[in-house]
Amino acid sequence: MISDPIFWLLAVTGVVITGISKSGFAGGAGVVAVPLLSFKIGVLEATAITLPLLLVMDAKTVRYYWSNIQWPELKALIPGAILGIILGGLFMGLISDRALLLILGVTSILFASWSKLQIVLAQFKGARAFWSMTAGLSSVLVHAGGPPINIYFISRNLPKLEWLATAGAFFAAMNIIKLIPYSLNEQWSISSMWLSLALLPAAYGGVWLGKRIQTKFSEQGFMLFCKALLFATGSALIFKSLW
Repeated sequence: MISDPIFWLLAVTGVVITGISKSGFAGGAGVVAVPLLSFKIGVLEATAITLPLLLVMDAKTVRYYWSNIQWPELKALIPGAILGIILGGLFMGLISDRALLLILGVTSILFASWSKLQIVLAQFKGARAFWSMTAGLSSVLVHAGGPPINIYFISRNLPKLEWLATAGAFFAAMNIIKLIPYSLNEQWSISSMWLSLALLPAAYGGVWLGKRIQTKFSEQGFMLFCKALLFATGSALIFKSLW
């Protein structure tokens, strides 16, 4: 078990923000957990620790919003996500830690400023297939499936609860399927499972907070904070990967 207090500060912060994002803001800012953890451990190790926590968060989020899930929308998104997960699984064993840090850093910066591009990107033909595939691919490598699929959801103009519910169910389905490539690539270890278990209270706490503040807390303010954190983290990861 890791004893470094900085690791635990980063881990708890990332997991709580991810939980809040999942149940309160459709997962759009949940990408921050892996970049924060990657300051202290390898990217793939960070994703392995985070995946069981994401499954718990998804289960709680789906339970909260079950009656609002748009099933036809969800079914249409799954094929593209599966293709992206397959591609991510193939790349997982081929990319070095240094390359993953660079990819994660660039992805973090792009997603930190994605709102400026979302309206244009959401409208092009084939958006559903492209963004669901991109969500699957980026989700396998760095658990960053939220921003791509939310770019697509922007174009659907779903009511808030239906957006939260459908996004939650989509992430739940993706994360269950991701267990296959993670197992095939032997990403699990006893230490990673113990760390996941230790962070479980933070995961529950984040989802609980997200459900309760989603009608009271400004989504704009929360997303602005997360994007600033993501941009700074991405910049630091790029520096770390290059030097």
